[in-house]
Amino acid sequence: MSDTPIHVIGGGLAGSEAAWQAAEAGVPVVLHEMRPLRGTDAHKTDGLAELVCSNSFRSDDAETNAVGLLHAEMRLAGSLIMRAGDANQVPAGGALAVDRDGFSDAVTAAIARHPLITVERGEVDGLPPESWDQAIVATGPLTSPALAEAIRQATGADALAFFDAIAPIVHFDTIDMETAWFQSRYDKVGPGGTGKDYINCPLDRAQYEAFVAALVAGGKTEFKEWEGTPYFDGCLPIEVMAERGPETLRHGPMKPMGLTNAHRPDVKPYAVVQLRQDNALGTLYNMVGFQTKLKYGEQVRIFRTIPGLEQAEFARLGGLHRNTYINSPALLDGTLQLKGRPGLRFAGQITGCEGYVESAAIGLLAGRFAAAQRQGRSPDVPPATTAFGALLGHITGGHILAEEEAGKRSFQPMNVNFGLFPPVEVPKPEGRRLRGKEKAQAKKRAVTARALDDCRRWLGLAARVAAE
Repeated sequence: MSDTPIHVIGGGLAGSEAAWQAAEAGVPVVLHEMRPLRGTDAHKTDGLAELVCSNSFRSDDAETNAVGLLHAEMRLAGSLIMRAGDANQVPAGGALAVDRDGFSDAVTAAIARHPLITVERGEVDGLPPESWDQAIVATGPLTSPALAEAIRQATGADALAFFDAIAPIVHFDTIDMETAWFQSRYDKVGPGGTGKDYINCPLDRAQYEAFVAALVAGGKTEFKEWEGTPYFDGCLPIEVMAERGPETLRHGPMKPMGLTNAHRPDVKPYAVVQLRQDNALGTLYNMVGFQTKLKYGEQVRIFRTIPGLEQAEFARLGGLHRNTYINSPALLDGTLQLKGRPGLRFAGQITGCEGYVESAAIGLLAGRFAAAQRQGRSPDVPPATTAFGALLGHITGGHILAEEEAGKRSFQPMNVNFGLFPPVEVPKPEGRRLRGKEKAQAKKRAVTARALDDCRRWLGLAARVAAE
């Protein structure tokens, strides 16, 4: 086996996972991370896998949720990101949320301890040299301008970009708990949770309407050359949602459904602001869905009009940064290789997937593919019926190209979702027909059961269990 390393550029979730998977396969890896020698607009530390937006990995339900299924598949594949997430989880209802500092520290320590991984600090300001015959670019949405320009020149295609926004974080001891209360929506109990994992701040109709008006009128940060870049709908700034109509927020992040005011159970809130625990100590809570490009002074003024947050002190205010991604269906093959240069792969958000877990999953696949190629094996692509395969298919699928060539649409980032999976036969119960929600849930369970079975076979776990 060759001692020549695989080079991974970028120490975020995708790059860290790619390096881990390749090293666990027995291949040496050099992981390049430019921080702290060169910072970004969003990162605050030099830790690997730093979370710059939410601290949530979203739903951990592997039976009826696509991202929960992806969690399960990554655990089966020995994911470092999931291992660190599980070890540093904080209560979050049905979601897997993590202590962001503990999570990053765990990933950084694991990478540092691995005997086959070398971390080199410094910017890679161009495409990997030809001598790096196996390399993975996992620089994420905050790719440095020099490398982004090198990618653009090499591919002959303009980089696509969109805004991504960061939610504020509040000190728990400044929240008025005589107004707010603890409750998960519908009292749902998730991993490490109790059913009372969110802080809820109620608004009546007049308070809600005044809040929406303040968001629309509030001073926003201007971006000059960034203006005109489209937002990703899964991470819209709160004021952009407010501008789409007065009821938009009440049917989005501020919906009151499934919540009962513990202080006034006879009065149903017109809208609710939820805050989720952000660290293991429970001293910090982030405002769920409150990504924003409001100016800092405006954020403090407007968010303190929310009942329960009148005296709130903010550990971090919201912000906005630019995401960059490539036109992957046109540029990458089915194993994430650049079509014009064998051995050079891309992974993570730069490929056009969206979300922490999705980015790490694509890093996981890139690391496995590169390791197989280094060892003289053909990369083994996951079945399209798995969450891995469904996400990979979205990024590299020719059907998107066909639509794009017909002028119907352009490639856009996407979270993993059940719409990316092939159809499945839903088992029918004896003597009756499934309808409505029951039918939808049965279909999701059929998709996830098939996916986990196929993922185990792809990983060789089914054969291993049978042999044992």
